[in-house]
Amino acid sequence: MEFAESIRKKCAACFREFNKMEHLVDHMRTSYHSLHEPTCVLCNKHCRSFDSLREHLIGPLPKQECNKLFKILGCKFCLSILESPHTLKLHQHRCRFSGVNYGTMSRPANKSTTVVDNGLSSHVVALACQMVDGGGNNESMDVCARVCMVDEYENIIFHVYVKPPISVPNYRYENSGIGGEHLRDGMPLKQVQRRIEEFLCNGEAMWKIRSPKAGKARILVGHHLHPLLQSLHLQYPSFMIRDTAAYPPLMKTNKLSNSLKYLTQTYLGYDIQAGVQDPYEDCVATMRLYLRMRNQVHQREDYPQASDPRNRNNFAPSRQSELERMSPEAMLAISRSDYYCWCLDSM
Repeated sequence: MEFAESIRKKCAACFREFNKMEHLVDHMRTSYHSLHEPTCVLCNKHCRSFDSLREHLIGPLPKQECNKLFKILGCKFCLSILESPHTLKLHQHRCRFSGVNYGTMSRPANKSTTVVDNGLSSHVVALACQMVDGGGNNESMDVCARVCMVDEYENIIFHVYVKPPISVPNYRYENSGIGGEHLRDGMPLKQVQRRIEEFLCNGEAMWKIRSPKAGKARILVGHHLHPLLQSLHLQYPSFMIRDTAAYPPLMKTNKLSNSLKYLTQTYLGYDIQAGVQDPYEDCVATMRLYLRMRNQVHQREDYPQASDPRNRNNFAPSRQSELERMSPEAMLAISRSDYYCWCLDSM
């Protein structure tokens, strides 16, 4: 009887145990467990991020049963479990990306600009910038000196040097590979802004953009996009932005952002930002991460976000007695995510 009671007070998602059902209800009310969380395919434990799932499988103190099987059949990049060692070998060959092919298009071809428009059939674009010092206290103010945009097929659609509106005391040449001669004939910032807005809005007025699934505007992918857009003096609706630095499944276990270098090495299987940094390389990495997250297969739910008004009363205090009589599995079934899962972009 005591064992059955303990099972009833155990979270069906993260397996945390509680002394009282009311404590379990409080936990479900604030944890926002859902079918969109990274989940161990062996024991069905839900984790807040892929880093947490990685620790569960192969961390310093993993769950032994899961760790034992994962070492034999687990993909270290997408954390899935395959049927046999042979299947795993074939899978990892496809799952691991090779580094970016730096053809003639990886850098603007001359000291002014390079613009390539490949028809833009893509509904998603990635944006990255190369910054230089623009002065301020301790020369800490970032100024955008180079912009790159790619579509979801990794084709360059916009790549320019940007003429800074203020003097640049430090070009950070060791990391940027940019000198004054590159920016002298660069595209003025206002013209860069206009071109990027044209690519993003795709003929739709900014104030009319309502949803990534309705209208012609494009989804914007990047890493730490907020300061990047600030440096370009651009605004774009938050529901159209997919930031790999702020997406909960890609964050650290302590809810801080991971670097793009770490995410690329860990989840895509190759290194970036070695020596001179290239915004084209960053664009490709963020696009690949986005597509990997978008292509995850999750069970469809009606109204999948906790913020939806139709989910407002799922764990309302007025339902406390009713919730305490529910099983952990039933509570998990009505729990919804507190973030927008990128898999919904493909539905």
